[in-house]
Amino acid sequence: MAKKSLIPGLSFSWKRAVGISSAKRKIAKATGIPTTKSGRQKKIGKILGIK
Repeated sequence: MAKKSLIPGLSFSWKRAVGISSAKRKIAKATGIPTTKSGRQKKIGKILGIK
């Protein structure tokens, strides 16, 4: 079971705190290649003409 936050609506992400999310976003924008698995699959599907 997930640990509840003491303050509703407040969450903490160590990846955001370290800067991983920002770095991945910058790489994806610069290269045009999504960093998520589903994003890559969608892009390949569009290129190949698959829905």
